[in-house]
Amino acid sequence: MTRSTANLEDFHSYVLVTGANGGLGYSICCRLIDEFIRTRPSSHSLRLIITARDRAKGHDTIAKLKDHIFRTRKHHKTHGKTPLVAKIYLQAEQVDLCNLRSVQRLSHKLLHSIPKIDTIVLNAGTGGVTGIDWPLAIWTVLTNFLSALTYPTFKLSDVGERTPPQNSSTSAPGGEQEPVLGTVFCSNVFGHYMLVHAIAPLLSNSVGTPGRIVWISSLEAYPSAFSISDIQGLSSPSAYESSKRLTDVLALTSSLPSTQPYVRRFLPPPRDHRPPKQYVTHPGICATNIVPLPWILVFIMTAAFYVARWLGSPWHTVTSYKGACAPVWVALASQEELDSLEQNERAGKWGSEVNVQGEERAARTEVQGWGIGGEAGDNVGSLKRRRPKEVTDLTKEDRERFEELGRECWQSMERLRVEWDELLREDD
Repeated sequence: MTRSTANLEDFHSYVLVTGANGGLGYSICCRLIDEFIRTRPSSHSLRLIITARDRAKGHDTIAKLKDHIFRTRKHHKTHGKTPLVAKIYLQAEQVDLCNLRSVQRLSHKLLHSIPKIDTIVLNAGTGGVTGIDWPLAIWTVLTNFLSALTYPTFKLSDVGERTPPQNSSTSAPGGEQEPVLGTVFCSNVFGHYMLVHAIAPLLSNSVGTPGRIVWISSLEAYPSAFSISDIQGLSSPSAYESSKRLTDVLALTSSLPSTQPYVRRFLPPPRDHRPPKQYVTHPGICATNIVPLPWILVFIMTAAFYVARWLGSPWHTVTSYKGACAPVWVALASQEELDSLEQNERAGKWGSEVNVQGEERAARTEVQGWGIGGEAGDNVGSLKRRRPKEVTDLTKEDRERFEELGRECWQSMERLRVEWDELLREDD
């Protein structure tokens, strides 16, 4: 790349969002577009790459996003605001994160078609929810309304759901049985993990600033749902919650010295640029279709979320557009701002929160075992009102256990990645 071309690329941002055809993913795209054209000068442009499992859904999403851009421009013109002249380019790609061959194909295409990726938002995933334990749901809502709607424990899920075979036969090369991959684990974590590793050169090509990996987690990342001995959650009745706890642990420990032997294999350090940085965010509580419900129950659920907000819950963003606040802020904030916050407050989990009026902002979220910044004695202050009642202040011992868990998780993920890289290579 010539110097003049590199200078042009400084003003052209490449952002990839997985699972963008609906729900939170689509809202992240809309908000990215809105914030980009509101805050960037006319000399800047955005190439927004969206992925979906189905090619037709990807094209439909592009059409909807074009309509969104048109309406946004029309709104600015009607209200006499500055014309929106920042350039937005849209690109749809197909990937099934539960199919590692599909991940390979997308990685290969991106490596040979674009010069860099400034930010990847790892949003795609599945809840694995099959229903609701209605007696428990009714009881917990009636006896502890805010907690039940913020940290639900009444969702039902399949246990041990697996992806279809990854190779052309159910046996691995050499006649051995192909290793099992959990559907929720692969969709929410491992598919993304393989994708990011494969396109690491693109994330290392940003000039002047490191690429950003933005993991989407949840308030339901319960420590009790996760076990390092069952990292895929195959034996867990809470595979979704297990995958989100794993997401938190991986992201928050990614810069610690004890995890670097594994993180550097996952993201080999570039020669001339800063290595990509990992962040973890969550959307608060949104009324999305991750839990399959009939329309009347969706209406009741949404109304209950508004009541929870009016009663003082900071996490009931309700709409996915407001829920997209934190991920988009992390994606577009200046690197100087993010580095300054991490220098003063250390790495943390950023969530979308709202006040009673529904005004949203990105806010720190307490994580069990990590606190708000990974240091015992942090001043949690008003954050205490947001935590589950069983959570206590971070101790030095909690922090040490969390770091050790992070090291073990990174070690296990790298071992699994290497194993699958070899299996896929041998089957070619």
